[in-house]
Amino acid sequence: MTTPGTLTQTPDETVEVPRRTAGSGGAGVLRQVADPFVTAGEMWQLMVKVFVLAVRKPVGFWADTRDQCFDILKLTWLPMSLAAFGFGFGASGLTGGAIFYTFGIPYRLGAFFEFASVREFAPFINGMVVAGVVGTAITADLGARRIRDEIDAMEVLGVDPMRTLVLPRVLACTIMTAVLDILALVVGLVSGYVAAGPIFDASYAGYYGSLFDLLNTVDLWGSVVKCAIYGLIIGVVCCYVGLNAKGGPIGVGKAVNQAVVISFAGIWVINFVFTLTMLGLNPQMSVYK
Repeated sequence: MTTPGTLTQTPDETVEVPRRTAGSGGAGVLRQVADPFVTAGEMWQLMVKVFVLAVRKPVGFWADTRDQCFDILKLTWLPMSLAAFGFGFGASGLTGGAIFYTFGIPYRLGAFFEFASVREFAPFINGMVVAGVVGTAITADLGARRIRDEIDAMEVLGVDPMRTLVLPRVLACTIMTAVLDILALVVGLVSGYVAAGPIFDASYAGYYGSLFDLLNTVDLWGSVVKCAIYGLIIGVVCCYVGLNAKGGPIGVGKAVNQAVVISFAGIWVINFVFTLTMLGLNPQMSVYK
């Protein structure tokens, strides 16, 4: 005799209950589509929170920010200088110089470097190097703290991880990416002269004369501001991914890879939008003199 609601079965019978996996069906597809937008929204919230913390009480974090700036400078100045010189000398200097030399005007390579180095190569290489060197360090540091429960312990002790760990790193990354752009510009322009002078027999006066015929403050400030935005994006993305790392040491490694890929994608998008907007607002900058 059985009571209502019970299920009877013989010893030889098995009852299989169909199960739906988390990613099956329309709900799983919608979740996969929505996840990138949710992540982007959470990163935006993190950036707004960092801004509010920095403005509301701008004290107590500058010593850590200074230390982070010094660490970034030690890690990045040499690889960034080598990369800027290599790209400037090879891609812009030799390739562009060969074309100008064919037309008998190698001294005009300086004007070409205003387009190539100041506007594009120097800030782009700077951002990529900072993302690859500094971004990985930030993500690995915060991810290791997360899986060791250090961040949870800080919250239990009443210490705000956002103000103590995230804010100094985001500020330092933003400031130093802009500062390093100046070094990248100098190295890039010097590499252009190394290609134009010793290789294509262009005069020093002709190279820098053509450079300053086209160089303007909008390009210089635009390059520095664009790099500052790169640094902000790298800092926010890497801090977010590091804070949400899970799965032990393997999860930290995956978080580092994810942070670098997202940072690179953000740099490409910002570079396109920023340059397009700057040239649209200043059409005279597109004129080659």
